[in-house]
Amino acid sequence: MICIIVDDEPLAREAIEMLIEQYDGLNLVGSFNGAENASKFISKNKVDLIFLDIQMPGVNGIEFAKLIPKDTFVVFTTAFSEFALDSYEVDAIDYLIKPVKFERFKKAVEKVVTYSKLFDLESNNNQLEDFTEEFFFVKADRKMFKVYFNEINFVEGLKDYVVIHTENQKIITAMNIKTIHEYLPKSIFVRVSKSYIINSKSIESIDNNTVYIGKNEIPIGNVYRDYFFNEYVTKRILSR
Repeated sequence: MICIIVDDEPLAREAIEMLIEQYDGLNLVGSFNGAENASKFISKNKVDLIFLDIQMPGVNGIEFAKLIPKDTFVVFTTAFSEFALDSYEVDAIDYLIKPVKFERFKKAVEKVVTYSKLFDLESNNNQLEDFTEEFFFVKADRKMFKVYFNEINFVEGLKDYVVIHTENQKIITAMNIKTIHEYLPKSIFVRVSKSYIINSKSIESIDNNTVYIGKNEIPIGNVYRDYFFNEYVTKRILSR
């Protein structure tokens, strides 16, 4: 997988370079101190993955992520955890908090590799076909998958695709998250950010910024927070 680093701090770039060297399958072809030079490079060269800093002079990482090709994955690197929610608003695969440990780096890259393989199997004609009150059919991997609403834990939007997460599998199809949201029953499913729809029945715990479903941490976007808490949480809190 061809990757580059974009970070204005030389030491931070060196740290990511060392992590890349430890992970088989990553081919580092460029390291840039800003968005301008990186943009010129990716306009002429194929890049699969960008390790992108958020706080940079000039064009910051969030702004730059909106301009990169749709078939390029982004993993943000930042020293500030408060930028995590912003990273999901631009369809980033993951975000890493500096200093980055190898196990956390490995987890992010493995997620990129998994989604990359899934994307390669899909065509632009995949879509939801039919649905009843209990299930729908979706085209994926040249098959028609029957998906029951009650088996969906959450739906993740990534660029022009959605990933349907169930207990046993991930189903990816070419579709935007708004389209699939229209099919899902609003009594159960709620959109909690630009990139995530969750099954309220699958929620295990919640804090002010995150919904926890199994081992997954789903960020709650600022735009969706009030509606989510008012309609799905506050009304169900037991009082003394």
